[in-house]
Order: sequence, then structure tokens, then C-alpha cells
Amino acid sequence: MTKRALHWFRDDLRLADNPALVCAAGTGATYCIYVLDDRAERRALGGATRWWLSHSLEALAAALERRGGRLDILCGDPAELLPAFAEAAAVDLITWNRRYDAASVDLDAALKERISGNGTAVRTFNGSLLNEPWEVTTRTGQPMKVFTPYWRAARERGEPEAPLPAPTRLEAPALPDSLGHRVRSLPELALRPTRPDWAGGLREAWTPGEDGATQNLVDFIEDGLGGYADGRDRPDRDSTSRLSPHLRFGEISPRQIWHALGTARKSGEAKGSAADAEKFLSELGWREFSYHLLFHNPDLATRNYDQRFDDFPWKHDGEALRRWQRGLTGVPLVDAGMRQLWTTGWMHNRVRMVAASFLIKHLLQDWRTGEAWFWDTLVDADPANNAASWQWVAGSGADAAPYFRIFNPVTQGEMHDPAGAYVRRWIPELAGLPDKNIHAPWKAPDDALKAAGIRIGETYPAPLVDIGFGRQRALDAFAMIRG
Repeated sequence: MTKRALHWFRDDLRLADNPALVCAAGTGATYCIYVLDDRAERRALGGATRWWLSHSLEALAAALERRGGRLDILCGDPAELLPAFAEAAAVDLITWNRRYDAASVDLDAALKERISGNGTAVRTFNGSLLNEPWEVTTRTGQPMKVFTPYWRAARERGEPEAPLPAPTRLEAPALPDSLGHRVRSLPELALRPTRPDWAGGLREAWTPGEDGATQNLVDFIEDGLGGYADGRDRPDRDSTSRLSPHLRFGEISPRQIWHALGTARKSGEAKGSAADAEKFLSELGWREFSYHLLFHNPDLATRNYDQRFDDFPWKHDGEALRRWQRGLTGVPLVDAGMRQLWTTGWMHNRVRMVAASFLIKHLLQDWRTGEAWFWDTLVDADPANNAASWQWVAGSGADAAPYFRIFNPVTQGEMHDPAGAYVRRWIPELAGLPDKNIHAPWKAPDDALKAAGIRIGETYPAPLVDIGFGRQRALDAFAMIRG
């Protein structure tokens, strides 16, 4: 009798280097399913990631079909749907790649016990990280709290295994009659915005799916790696890989990125230096470290890692938060980043740090409000990276930037967007200002403002807070909790 397997796609929406899919396909005819998880205990996707997911699933379904497979989409609680599917389809094996948030860890344990108890084999794999969160530890076996020694220890484990090729051929068994009513079409999931359709900028900026991820990687290695170590901080340049949303949905794996970079450097196809390559790999390392933190601190997105911050005197100013969200703080680099985010679902990493620092420190808003906004609006909103990075900026996290490190958004703009190209792109009402005034228009002389057609407080807002005053107020607040 021909064996049947079931592969459960989750954050691994690709065919290449997908160890759980390869295992299932090697067993026999394979059901490929995706479950839109609607459990209350799992954090709901934000609007931008729902948009990305819909297109990624569409691309995955087409890729499976080209190889003879089929993607069946279900909606509900996987704890009920998977065992029911396995029983009705009489599968011999279920496979999936692991996730590391608490809700997924608990679900996986319960599913393994239930499905195995019914006589069906279960195999799970690491399909999204270079190292499992428990594999890199201190010398005493404890979780690590500082990035640099974490990444050093991770590198000492050696090169990651080579990525697996995609299955060349898949066989999709027919669905049993009892399961047909459970399968949903993509439109039925209502993942894309309609009234209003705010995703036009996302469609222009991105090509979700495995092919889009592969092309982004090729383009970056060929054209973007050279000068990356320094250029990555320049939002006015196209100097980053833009692979983060593809990694978020598993359209490409870190092993694929690692080995593609190494192969290109050995062959001479990559123009970047060793320093450029190391800096880029360290960004993968920060993602790894973030998952290490999330696994060992399941409430990373909701609770201060440093408990001293439980007593921090946040201001909870709803109007300030709304103006930050809309890119109307009166501080050009911050506003440019927030408008880029709203339009494209993405923001340059240097500007993310500046915008987050301004919200937390100059405006004294709780970092969790910013984390939640990024969760809803970023196409790469990642349960580990997003939370760990916000806590890093706040000073409340592991390996955090000291609270007294407060980004000055004016000097950051002058340093990393010296000609104001980034600001002019996203804040066209400031386009006529000279370079020397573009990052602090409220300080521009009247004749420069008049020539540019700018009236501070009318055509562009005055700053929500004086930069120097905001910095000192933040330091005073921190002094209240410093132990």
C-alpha cells in the first residue's frame, strides 16, 4: 500500500531547503496544507503581514502545482484540524518545521502527543534558524544575554549544513470527501485590504514568494554587498538586502543566504569585502539571537526584560503617539521613516532605531505601543526580531543600548542622509529646503522657508518636543528607576 504523508506549512513558505517537506515527499504521496491559525492565544497577524501572507500563499500554491502538488488551506485551530485531517486522510506521517513562540511550542507538544497516540508518526525539523534556541549557551549551560558572545559562540559551532534542494516532483492525493468542506480559497481568508485598499505601495515595492526572495538575494550579492558595512546605515541609498520579509515568512532560509553568500565570494561574483560579508552575516546573527531571547523569554513583546522598567514613568500621550504613527512629529528623519513604513510596509533599519528612540525617549511613550504599531504595519513583523529590537532601543532588553544612549534625530539625519534625499522622497513638502536646513526646518531662516514655500506649523508641523529638552527629560526619568 502506498504511504501518505502530510506536510504542514507554517513560517516556511518555500520548496527549497525545507527539511520537513523533503521528509514528507520522500515518504510518498503528500498532502500540503496551511492552517490560518485563529486561536486567541496566538498573536494575530497585522495588516501588512496578512497582505504579504496572501501573496506568499498564492506563490506557494503555484510552485507546488508546477511539481504536481497541491496546497490545501484551512482556517481554525490546528490542534483540532490536523488530527482530524490525518485521520480522515489516513496519513502515515505528519511533518512540520518548528516555531519558537510559546503558543507554538505548546501547540506542537500537544499535537505530537495526540497524533502519535493515534498511531501516526510525527517528525519536526529546524527549518528557519542556523541554530536552535537551546543549542547556543553559556559555559554553564544557561541562556545567553549579550549578542556579541552569543554570536561568537554560534560561529564556533561551524558552518551551517548545506541547504536541501526542492523536491523535483510531488504527488498530491485526492482529498477525502469528508475534508472538502474544510478547505478554503485564498479570497475566503480575506487577508487583503479592500475597503479601503491601502496596499498599493506594498504592491509596488515587493514581490512576495520564493522566487521574489531568490531574486532579492541574487541582486543583493551582485550589486548591494559591496560597501554594505558602511552603506547599510544610509537610508538615502539602496544598500540593504530587503530580505527580512522573505525570511519572516520562510520564503528563503538563513542557510540558503549563508551558503549563497559564501559561494559567491569564493567564485568572485560577490563584490563585497570580507568586512561587508561579516557585517551582513551578523544581521542574520541578530535574528538568531532574537529567537534565542524569545524562546527563553516567551513574553518578550509584552514584558520588560529588565524589570526596573516596570516602574518607568511613561506619559501615555495618545496624541503624540498618533502624530508619530502618521509621520507628523515635525522631525523630518522620524517622519520620513514613518511615512515610508505606511506606504511600503518597511522602514530602513537605521531609521527604525531613530524613530523608535524618538517615541520612547523624546516622547516618553511606552515601547510596547511602538512595537504594536510596527507589528501591524511592517511586512517583516517578526515575533522575535520586532520585540527584541524595540526592547534594545528602549534600554529594557537583553544586550540593550544603555538608556542614556538617545539618538538625536537631527544629527542622525545629517550623518546618514547628508543631502536630504531620503527626507525629500518621503516628505515632499520639505523638498525645497537647502541641504543644511532639511533635517531641522524649524531652525531654517525665514527667507529659506519662504523660498521653499514652507510655513512651520501649517504646511509642516513644528516639532512635538524640543530635541534637547526631550533628551534631558528622558535622562531624568531613567534616573528615577536606575538601581
